[in-house]
Amino acid sequence: MKTIALRFADNFAPDRGTIIAHNEIIEKHGFVWYGKLGSPVSQKIINDVLANNTPRILLIHSGKAARYWTHVDRIQRDLPDIEYIPEYYRNNVDSFRTWFKIIRFEEAPKNVLSTCVVSSSKRPLNEVSRCSMSPYFIIDVEEKDEFIV
Repeated sequence: MKTIALRFADNFAPDRGTIIAHNEIIEKHGFVWYGKLGSPVSQKIINDVLANNTPRILLIHSGKAARYWTHVDRIQRDLPDIEYIPEYYRNNVDSFRTWFKIIRFEEAPKNVLSTCVVSSSKRPLNEVSRCSMSPYFIIDVEEKDEFIV
């Protein structure tokens, strides 16, 4: 399965944190939009992610051990309805170039970075992410690892 691993931080999030703030909107509306800062994800990669049996991306909390599989059912570059975006980044929506419609967060296994391979280098994500400042990686994940917690 080809997907994306994105770094995130709680720099601008409310005290309760990014994941909880997003989960509150999922609980209210059944989904939430998660924005990726900077350059947009290519349409080819968007298509690859959405073609998976269970479309999802991996969120990596920068500087912390938390990892989350985020189950998505849509990815787009256009700004979605602001009502479904957490309030804390509504004033900066123009900085986000790709939007992920998340329907569920799932805590990833502690070893998830070692089970993912960066597509371009064929090296484990845990090795590459330590020495790279890249905000996201295109990764390959074996389907058998899909629901290991």
